[in-house]
Amino acid sequence: MKKAFFLDRDGVINDNPHPINRVEQFRFLPGALEAIRMIHEAGYEVFVVTNQGGVGLGFMKQAELDEIHVYMTEQIEAAGGRIREVRACTHKPKAGCVCRKPGPGMMVELIKRYHIDPGASYMVGDFYTDIQAGEAAGLQTVYIGKENLEGKSPHPDYVYSSLHEACMALVQVSGERH
Repeated sequence: MKKAFFLDRDGVINDNPHPINRVEQFRFLPGALEAIRMIHEAGYEVFVVTNQGGVGLGFMKQAELDEIHVYMTEQIEAAGGRIREVRACTHKPKAGCVCRKPGPGMMVELIKRYHIDPGASYMVGDFYTDIQAGEAAGLQTVYIGKENLEGKSPHPDYVYSSLHEACMALVQVSGERH
């Protein structure tokens, strides 16, 4: 089985913690491109799993979301990384779907499709719903957000200030941790 990183998009890769509606609004967080390259080079599959209810609510069209994701993956590939697949839940918030985080649907489908070992894999997110989804999918969870998680359960397995910091601590390259 393969190991993987499941990454939320906004606030983990994109510098805007709120959903964006146009490709011009996409800005990579400092160190995100390098981190994704390092994750890929260490032999992990990399997936993006993101809630994008703006499509269901009519704030943006599916074609605009696709354009954002094409731009993001092209820039990541140009920097030496690779995104195996981007999954976006475009349902309206509170639609009751199984794919919208905190539900684990997107991750569970990808785990099955690509034969991923959840115990050797991570969900990285900046909201508590990402931690809930990762936990429900059986993944190790990495929190890089600013929410106060005191009193919330499940607790993230790891807490870091950025994807880059998490990558430096968790990713093994040539058999050694950074």
